Amino acid sequence: NSHLLLCCPQLPNSSNHEKLFYHSISSPTPPSSIFSQTMAIPSLPLLLLLLVPSLTLLSPTESKLTLDYYNKTCPQFYDIIQQIITAKQISAPSTAAATVRLFFHDCMVEGCDASVLISSNSFNTGERDADINLSLPGDAFDLVTRAKTALELQCPGIVSCADILAVAARDLVTMVGGPYYNVQLGRKDGLVSRASEVEGNVARPNMSMTHIITLFDSKGFTVQELVALAGAHTIGFSHCSQFSNRIFNFSKTSDYDPTYNPKFAEGLRKLCANYKNDTSMSAFNDPITPNKFDNMYFLNLQRGLGLLASDQAMVSDPRTKVYVDLYAGNQSAFFQAFAHAMEKVSVYKIKTEGNGEVRRRCDAFNSINT
Repeated sequence: NSHLLLCCPQLPNSSNHEKLFYHSISSPTPPSSIFSQTMAIPSLPLLLLLLVPSLTLLSPTESKLTLDYYNKTCPQFYDIIQQIITAKQISAPSTAAATVRLFFHDCMVEGCDASVLISSNSFNTGERDADINLSLPGDAFDLVTRAKTALELQCPGIVSCADILAVAARDLVTMVGGPYYNVQLGRKDGLVSRASEVEGNVARPNMSMTHIITLFDSKGFTVQELVALAGAHTIGFSHCSQFSNRIFNFSKTSDYDPTYNPKFAEGLRKLCANYKNDTSMSAFNDPITPNKFDNMYFLNLQRGLGLLASDQAMVSDPRTKVYVDLYAGNQSAFFQAFAHAMEKVSVYKIKTEGNGEVRRRCDAFNSINT
């Protein structure tokens, strides 16, 4: 029997182990057993056509990025990053998903410039304090802070926070089983971070698929790239508040969204019964292999195990379903498409010397007047 893992992960900076609720999809028995979690370490021509992402010419700023940007100025860059993320992922297995999410939320607003890392002050409310970003896990912020501190000791004033976040996201995807992809380096950290600019730039779980497709299209991303990027939900978790409308009082005729697998919905209703009083209650985005980056997320969508409304919408909408079905049946196709899409995200609206800086601290601009 396949087993669902409905989770209540630790809150950022919590010392508690994540807890897993094991629930057999074929059994009427509700989730009951709690265990401590440890890290879990078409024709060829047609397939190739489906895999090729839309190609865009590099802008002048993007062309300044290189793979070997720090080879001379900070030759220890990759080793330091690898040491930091390995230690962090082992101590907090939710770090991989947290960092990928943080990276994406950063890039979609103002570009990949570490603007989401800026702390708010009495003069400005930063992106990280926008409503949709309040649930960004603390482990990802902590990871970037640790890496920046270590790099400043070895190469002061050289490595940008934007590059740290981009490389950390890539390395963590690879560490939990996902594809490797190139990350060009040389981004500078942005000089603007406003919470008011976040809304409308990051997709919400309750948006219609048409709205989400339009949002991604406005940033130059295709429907195929949208679906591939959504595959990052193969790791990580979502708070009950993000899908509670699907499992409680859904309609006059059904307590829960009938597109859910009934056993899955039953488990979620029990798991999230007290979510209004305990806002930390959460569920794995992928209840089958929650800590492994694979194509199980797409298989889950076909089985009624899509956690968020936006997840389920992808298998219901014919514009996205074709790619859901492709990736569900071919993990290699998903990995290649995801890698291409992440490379494209990583150079979105980057900053260079003329409109950015290398911050001394990732959570603050270098100048108080910025």
